[in-house]
Amino acid sequence: MRTFFLTFVCVLVLHSTVYGGQWSNPTCAPGRHTIVHLFEWKRSDIADECETFLGPYGYCEVQISPPNENRIVTSPNRPWWVRYQPVSYKISTRSGDENSFRNMVERCNKVNVRIYVDAVVNHMTGSGGSGTGTGGSHWDGGSLSYPGVPFSSWDFNSFSECHSGDGNIHNYNDPNEVRNCRLVSLVDLRMSKDYVRDKVAGYLNHMIDIGVAGFRVDAAKHMWPGDLRAVFGRLHTLNTKYFPSGTQPFIFQEVIDMGHEAISASEYTSFARVTNFIYGIKLADVFRGNNPAKYLRNWGEAWGMPNTNDVVVFIDNHDNQRGHGGGGGVLTHFEHRAYKMATEFMLAHPYGFTRVMSSYDWPRNFQNGEDKNNWYGPPHNSDMSIKGRSLRSDKSCDNGWTCEHKWRQIYNMVAFRNVVMGTTINNWWDNGNKAIAFSRGNKGFIVINVDNSDVNANLQTGLSQGTYCDVISGEYVNGKCTGTEIHVGGDGHAHFHISHTSEDPVVAIHIGAKKGSARKVTT
Repeated sequence: MRTFFLTFVCVLVLHSTVYGGQWSNPTCAPGRHTIVHLFEWKRSDIADECETFLGPYGYCEVQISPPNENRIVTSPNRPWWVRYQPVSYKISTRSGDENSFRNMVERCNKVNVRIYVDAVVNHMTGSGGSGTGTGGSHWDGGSLSYPGVPFSSWDFNSFSECHSGDGNIHNYNDPNEVRNCRLVSLVDLRMSKDYVRDKVAGYLNHMIDIGVAGFRVDAAKHMWPGDLRAVFGRLHTLNTKYFPSGTQPFIFQEVIDMGHEAISASEYTSFARVTNFIYGIKLADVFRGNNPAKYLRNWGEAWGMPNTNDVVVFIDNHDNQRGHGGGGGVLTHFEHRAYKMATEFMLAHPYGFTRVMSSYDWPRNFQNGEDKNNWYGPPHNSDMSIKGRSLRSDKSCDNGWTCEHKWRQIYNMVAFRNVVMGTTINNWWDNGNKAIAFSRGNKGFIVINVDNSDVNANLQTGLSQGTYCDVISGEYVNGKCTGTEIHVGGDGHAHFHISHTSEDPVVAIHIGAKKGSARKVTT
C-alpha cells in the first residue's frame, strides 16, 4: 500500500501541468519557458544568437520565418510578405539553404534552444502571375502548377468547395467560405485530400527529422480542424538525438478569435494550442493608461480568454504590429516605454506560454491611419541579401534590427519567469488605480507603476530576508547589483519608490538575483 501511495503521488507531481491536446506540450529544455520570434533573421545569425545569447540568458525556443521556397517580388524591393507565399517545400529562402538550416538546428539544440518553424500550409502563392522561386522552382498561379512539390489544379479548392463567386473570402461570418475560399487571393490547398495531407506532413516531418521541436501553423483558422488533426496525426515524434523518445512536436495554431468570430479558437484547442490575439489588445489598453491596472488582478480566463494551457500569448507579432492579422491597436517597439511594461507584466504573470517579438525597424508612413510602408522587408544589402545584425556593447542590435529580446528589461524578465515558474500569484497590491504589485510564490516580486503619481510604499514581497537586485534597472553580476538594490526584511516587507516619470517605472526581484546566492536564469 505504501509503494502504491508513493507511486500515485509521483504521478500527480509529474502531471501537475495538464495540457489540452496531444501537440500542446512545449518542448523546452528544463527550466526554460519563453519563445522569441527572430523575424526574418538569417539562419547563420540565429545559430550564433542561440550560442552567444539565447542559451546563456534562458530562452526556450526560436520561432523562425517560413523556411520553404517562396515567391520572389522585387518591386518595391523585397517585401516581408513574400515569405508567406510558398512555391515549394524545398528549404531555400533569403535566410539560407537547407545546409544552413541543418547547421542552425544542430547548434541551437546543443545549447538547449529549440527551433519552431512558421509553417505556411494553407495556401501557395497568389492566384495571378508566374515565375521562379527562391529555390529555382517554377510556379504558375494562374494554372495552379507548382511542380516543385508537386501540386496541380487537382490539389486546390475550386468552385465546388468555395461558393463565393470569385473564389475569394468576402464573408468572415461564413465558416465554409473562410476555410474553403482564398485568403487575399492566395490559392487554397484542398487539405481534405490525402495526397495534399501527405505532402504537407512530409514537409513537416523532414524538418522534425532534422531536429526542429515544433511549429507555428499560419492561417490555421482558414483550415478545417479535422483536416489539421489528420495532418498532425501523420507527424513523426521528435528526433531522439535531442529529445526523449516518443516526444510529440509542439504545435500552436494562428487562430484569430477576438471573441465575436464565426470561427472559435475553442474548435482547435482540443489537439493543439492557439495564438491568443485578445491578450495583446487588452494589455495595450492597460499599459497606455486607458484601463486601470488594478483590474489585472483576475487576468486570464476571467477576461474571456481560453484556458492558460491552450494558448501562446504575446504583446505583438509580425502581422498586427503592421496593422494586419487581428487589426491594429497593439503595443509595439515604437512605443518602447509602454511596450516594455506590458512585456514585463506578461513575463511575470503565469497565464499562457509566452512569446517575445524581435523586430526590425522601418520608416513608417501613416496616411488615413494606415502605415503605407508596412510591407518593408528586413534590413538588406545592395544585392537585396538580408543584412546581418551587428551588436552594441550593451548587447542590443544595430544595422536596422530592433532586437527587443535583447533589451535588458525583457531578457531579465525571461529569467524571472524561468525562476518563478510553477508558483502562483500571491501578495497582490494595487493603489486602487494604475499601480500594481504581486509576488510569484516565495520566488519573485514585481511592482509596476502606470499611474500619474509615484509609488512610495512598504509592500509584502513574500520573499526571504536579504538584498535583491532589481533586474529592470540592472543585473546581478559577480555578486553585485549593477542597478537598484532592494532590501527585504525578516517579515518579507520591502520599501519601493517608483517615480511615475521614470523611463522604466517597474521593479522586479527574484531569488536568482539575490546577493550572496548563485545567479540563475533558469530553475
